[in-house]
Amino acid sequence: MASQPAVSAPLTEPARRYRESLWIERILRRETVGGFLLLAATVLALIAANTGLAESYVGLRSTYLEISFGAFSWEISVGKFAADALLAIFFFLAGLELKREFVAGELRDPRKALVPVVAAVGGVVVPAIIFLAIVRAEGPEVVRGWAIPVATDIAFALAVLAVVGTALPIALRTFLLTLAVVDDLIAITIIAFFYTTDLQPVFLLASLIGVAVYGLIVQRFQDFFRERETAAWFVLLPLGVLVWFFMFESGVHATVAGVLLAFTVPVRARGGDADGLGERMGLAEIFEHRYRPLSAGIAVPVFAFFSAGVAVGGWDGLVEAVTSPLALGIIVGLVVGKTVGITVATWLVTRIPGVSLPRGVAWIDLVGLALLAGMGFTVSLLINELSFGQGTPLDDVGKVGILLGSLIAALLAVALLGGRNRHYRRRVAEDAVDADGDGIPDIYDEDRANA
Repeated sequence: MASQPAVSAPLTEPARRYRESLWIERILRRETVGGFLLLAATVLALIAANTGLAESYVGLRSTYLEISFGAFSWEISVGKFAADALLAIFFFLAGLELKREFVAGELRDPRKALVPVVAAVGGVVVPAIIFLAIVRAEGPEVVRGWAIPVATDIAFALAVLAVVGTALPIALRTFLLTLAVVDDLIAITIIAFFYTTDLQPVFLLASLIGVAVYGLIVQRFQDFFRERETAAWFVLLPLGVLVWFFMFESGVHATVAGVLLAFTVPVRARGGDADGLGERMGLAEIFEHRYRPLSAGIAVPVFAFFSAGVAVGGWDGLVEAVTSPLALGIIVGLVVGKTVGITVATWLVTRIPGVSLPRGVAWIDLVGLALLAGMGFTVSLLINELSFGQGTPLDDVGKVGILLGSLIAALLAVALLGGRNRHYRRRVAEDAVDADGDGIPDIYDEDRANA
């Protein structure tokens, strides 16, 4: 008699939370490495821009790459290639995370998603208002940078949390990831709608058709791409590059192509669990595993190297830049705006009956998380360049504000969350006490006695 195929038992709620926590932990471990690489690239950029290497650094950033095929000729500077092409890989990964959250993560449950989504909105609106209040008298050229302090850098924020928050509640980490993902979605929308110049409808239509074809192929042949790793490089990569090129020529920032392509990738594998967490990984998770090293190890650090290099001009130049309304608007927006916006928005939404903070998370923990969200870095640098143009005086001042604001936010978050981490570690140690030596922590003995 033929054996019947094994049927997976449905996951219990505790098992589901455990599976989700393992996914969060894997993300955190990867982002720790990416965060350190990002920091190293930033330090190297600052050294190069403020030493005898400055001329070579600026020259390399301004060097043009040219591609020619017969009568066709196309060129792009190294700096713009890093911001438009390499960063598209980062946004592709961000798009995969976004879709996974909406399909199989926290955002699939409106009740769980409401608090971090509203918090993310607050963390966008308040920094923008603060920035505009500070620079309102500086003219439209400076006001154009209103979106610079609204972003949260996922890589840096998760890296810091992974280092200082080893004992923090897993719910806090999930909250930060969800908030950062929604924050990215808002930032991407802002880039697409407010930083599009000289729109070319024909190229935009060509790009959208390419996205549709990409989605049709990846959906129809998902099992093929799951089983043959190299197939994606030979089939999907050329199509993705074509979509990126058309988006670049359309006037819409080309990184948007990465997000649109990611949204077409299926999260659930055929025959997998309904929540996308079964043994058969969905294609989105497979792509995330394959391309994460390329994004965290090459694309984002290279972008940071060519974007974070700002010539400070000595102590006097630094003081002048930091005290300018533009830099102050960014610094206060990132540090104060993010903290106030996220905290107040969360407090307001939790006034709704049945809506509360994630279980086990205290308000002081949320404040630390809100400070951590003030690390704008990668997307803030991108919006800064889109606002003022790479290498312009305003661009340099904006970079100083971004770097200093992100640093202050990180230091304050480390101080607060580090203390909370020690608190939770002591609590775990106390809960594990086994005074009677029966092999069962006393806290469970008490629970059993009170049952």
